[in-house]
Amino acid sequence: MTALLIVEDDALHRSFLHEVIVLSEVECDELFEAEDGDAAVRITREHQVKGIVMDLQMPKTTGVQAARTIWAERPHMPILFWSNYADEAYVRGITKIVPSTATYGYLLKTSSRERLRRAMQCVFVESQNIVDREVRGMQVRGNAQTERLSESEYEVLLDIAIGLTDAAISARRNISIRSVQGRLQQLYAKLGVLDAENAERQNPIYNSRTRTLAIALRLRLINAKSIQMAEEDFIKSSGEAGQ
Repeated sequence: MTALLIVEDDALHRSFLHEVIVLSEVECDELFEAEDGDAAVRITREHQVKGIVMDLQMPKTTGVQAARTIWAERPHMPILFWSNYADEAYVRGITKIVPSTATYGYLLKTSSRERLRRAMQCVFVESQNIVDREVRGMQVRGNAQTERLSESEYEVLLDIAIGLTDAAISARRNISIRSVQGRLQQLYAKLGVLDAENAERQNPIYNSRTRTLAIALRLRLINAKSIQMAEEDFIKSSGEAGQ
C-alpha cells in the first residue's frame, strides 16, 4: 500500500491537491491530510507515508520546520513543497536541510494543474529533484545583479541579520574573528556595498552591515522567515552548547 500526505492549511487548496493526486499517475492507495506542520510530523510517525506535498507558510510549525523534523527521522522521504513564494531565501532554506538521500521539489501555487501533476511524477515516481522555472528565473535575475553567494557568505549574512557581533559569529562558526571579517568583506564586495559606501569618503554615508541587509532584502536573498529560522537555529545551538 502506498500512502501520501497533503500538508496545507487552506481547505480549498487541500481539495485541489487531493484531486490532482487522484487523477495523476502517482500510485496512491491511501491519502492523508494535515492542516499544519505539527500534524504532518505526527501523521508521518503514525503511518507509513511514502511522499508528502507540503505548503511552506502555515500556522504553528512551517513547512520547512516540519520537513527538518521529518527528514531527521526519515531521511529518504520525498517532499514536494508547494508555495506562494519565489524568494531564493525559501529555496536556500530547503536545500540547507534536505538530506542527500531524499528527493524534493519546489513548485509555485501559480503553476498549472498539469505542471503540478508533472512535478508529482518527477518527485514521487522518477525520484528527480525539481525547482519551478520561475524560481530559477528569479535566481538568474538576482545573479545578474550580484555574484552568487557561497554557503559561508550566506551564513554570515544571516548571522548579521539576527544581529550577531563578529565575536559571536566567530564562536558560532568556530572560526577566527579575522576569518569572520574576511567573509564579511567578500559579502560586501559581492553585494556592491564597498562601492556604494565609497571608502574614500572621510565620513562614509552607509553603515556596511545595514546596507548589506537592505540590498539582500531587496534582492530577496533573505526574508522575514529565513531570519526567524536563523534566530531559532542560533538559540537552539546556543542552548545545546550551554548544556
